[in-house]
Amino acid sequence: MNWTDERVEKLKKLWSEGLSASQIAAQLGGVSRNAVIGKVHRLSLPGRAKAGGTATAARAPKRTTSAPRAPNYASRIATRTVTRQQGATMLKEEIEIETAEEMEYVPAKNVVVPISRRLGLTELTERTCKWPVGDPMKDDFYFCGCDSTDSSPYCSYHQRLAYQPVSERRKAVRVG
Repeated sequence: MNWTDERVEKLKKLWSEGLSASQIAAQLGGVSRNAVIGKVHRLSLPGRAKAGGTATAARAPKRTTSAPRAPNYASRIATRTVTRQQGATMLKEEIEIETAEEMEYVPAKNVVVPISRRLGLTELTERTCKWPVGDPMKDDFYFCGCDSTDSSPYCSYHQRLAYQPVSERRKAVRVG
């Protein structure tokens, strides 16, 4: 299918009337919706006229940036305007957003940390703890290497760090 001058003019006319690419393709015949979209793009035609207003009125307003946050990230409720599209109209609504508060790390007391065997990757076996220690990109990186149980890749100490019961995780969130 070739785009003759006559077909291009008809495309421009239908596009300016606000018809969809599918409707234009059906009226032109022998051309797909995607071919219409591609030709409109190559012709740099402006956005179609939409029902209920001009093309500029239908555009979403530009988002404004919010003020920088305070250095303390305490929990607070923020209000922001959200534009949501519904049908052929744009609605603005104010919603309240509850921001998460930063939790402070409190180390547990009376914890005995096992002395690790400082094994390299090639020294690990099925019965050694595979807890990584340090930065893998540095030379002083190693694995714990203590004895592990049959059912876990970690020693008993690192099991407690890796697998926290759900109730403890919920308590940690509430306390913080």
